[in-house]
Amino acid sequence: MAKNSSNATQVLVIGLGRFGSATAMQLVRQSSEVLGVERDTALVQKMSGQLTHVVEADATDIDALRQVGAADFNAAVVGVGTSIESSVLITANLVDLGIDRIWAKAISPAHGKILARIGAHHVIFPEADAGRRTAHLVSGRMLDYIEFDDDFAIVKMYPPRETQGFTLGESNVRSKYGVTVVGVKSPGEDFTYARPETMVTSRDTLIVSGHVDLLERFAARP
Repeated sequence: MAKNSSNATQVLVIGLGRFGSATAMQLVRQSSEVLGVERDTALVQKMSGQLTHVVEADATDIDALRQVGAADFNAAVVGVGTSIESSVLITANLVDLGIDRIWAKAISPAHGKILARIGAHHVIFPEADAGRRTAHLVSGRMLDYIEFDDDFAIVKMYPPRETQGFTLGESNVRSKYGVTVVGVKSPGEDFTYARPETMVTSRDTLIVSGHVDLLERFAARP
């Protein structure tokens, strides 16, 4: 696997535990070419045949990464989290190899700060992120929740009663609650971009964006 050898996105995934393997498998489903690197023989055997390539190697050794062609990749994911030392060494190796985009898993704010300072472009906190997302989902009518920077989020939710049977223009959600209905999905139909004349029914699903606190307030409406 080398850069630009095909039109498919090529991603190096190091560490094939729960997080790394889930990431790698999803990338494959998205038609990416994935090279998985793992030093645990059992995990290598488990993932063999499921990814484009899987190799057994110690990614804390930069020479081992060179031998598997890691420098040929534009993007890499470091899924190692239980060993902070290994995570940091692997990330530093990828930086030294000139990888353009590095995503690294962190298990604590201090771990994440170190990864960012040595050159990781994106630091991921999967457990903390999943916990926050779950808390939002179990506390109201939200069906899905994605949070971005500056407390901005997009949610999928059931429509409050006060919007049912009215167009979005009539219910005036934005001026009342400070959030924006981006799309509406009716049963059996694709999502459509929201317009003032879009009618909302009790069976619809809304895609709504805005500040987290305002979204929580809107989603808490009966």
